[in-house]
Amino acid sequence: MSDKGQAPKSRGKVTIFDVARESGVSYSTVSRVLNGFKYVKESTRQKVLEAAERLGYVANLQARSLAGGRSHIIGVLVPNLDNGYIGEIIRGIDEALRDNGYDLMLYTTHHQEGKESRYVQAIANGLTDGLILIVSLIPTAYLDALHKQRFPYVLIGQNDVEEASSIVDATNEKGAYEATRYLIELGHRRIGHITGLMGKSSAVSRLTGYKAALEAAGMAFDPQLVVKGNFWEQSGYTGTQTLLALPQPPTAIFTSNDLMAFGAYEAIRANGLDIPQDISIVGFDDIPQASLVHPKLTTVHQPLEQMGRAAVHILLEHIEKDSPPRRVTLATRLVIRDSCQPAAST
Repeated sequence: MSDKGQAPKSRGKVTIFDVARESGVSYSTVSRVLNGFKYVKESTRQKVLEAAERLGYVANLQARSLAGGRSHIIGVLVPNLDNGYIGEIIRGIDEALRDNGYDLMLYTTHHQEGKESRYVQAIANGLTDGLILIVSLIPTAYLDALHKQRFPYVLIGQNDVEEASSIVDATNEKGAYEATRYLIELGHRRIGHITGLMGKSSAVSRLTGYKAALEAAGMAFDPQLVVKGNFWEQSGYTGTQTLLALPQPPTAIFTSNDLMAFGAYEAIRANGLDIPQDISIVGFDDIPQASLVHPKLTTVHQPLEQMGRAAVHILLEHIEKDSPPRRVTLATRLVIRDSCQPAAST
């Protein structure tokens, strides 16, 4: 380390996003570089470190850690950055952290098996004061390890079977119930459902809500009308193709998230059918793209940005007050747009 002169003074509060803009790379890459992960090109690493030094970001980290025993950095673990669901939650997290004088350290796993576990270990032993997880593949053993280390963390959109974690989620079962009931009220009697990844509690709850709405309407549950998806657009496409190939295809489909609804749109059009004249579609999440597709998607709104803010507030309570785990469940609501219409009379 050089001992010449003093570190550059910060021009206001420098964030990871400032470093990303200065270096011309993504903020997830900046996160990996500043947290010491190996899998970054050396030229990129140098570019980021030089930008951070010019802006005074590294000096700020050191000063904060020495002054208060905390880094004032929160780790956020996500599977990817290429959909509106993750983006809206991160927006809420980032704003809440900024309001409370903390920075964000972002980790992306790209759904690589085992990467979530490695990242959890690295984050807990690194610069961060706490962790927010928006992934579904963390083994219970790692959550147990975090709990035993008393390392503060919060889950978003996922359960902990041991009930030892703080959780932020939404009324998934109620939202799915209302979506399915809406289709029933439009006269649809064969309603398909494409599930999310069934290892994730939100997908299970949405399937439960779908079944409950059918039961409340006196309609028999038909397992042929339920196709397993994984929350990705491609599974919405293939799931819809499966449903349309049935001897009696559905007249409406409820997908467990909006991305799969977009895949359903493509499959329906590939079969020469029209939305909503031939088939109605309802999604879940209400990501920004839902109001931009044609026809605009009827969907269940999750308060994604608010969920991110709530996770930060709970996490800071853990860090600053050593508060016990708690759960916050935020309300969903059905947003009716253009992708549904009454079932054709038979």
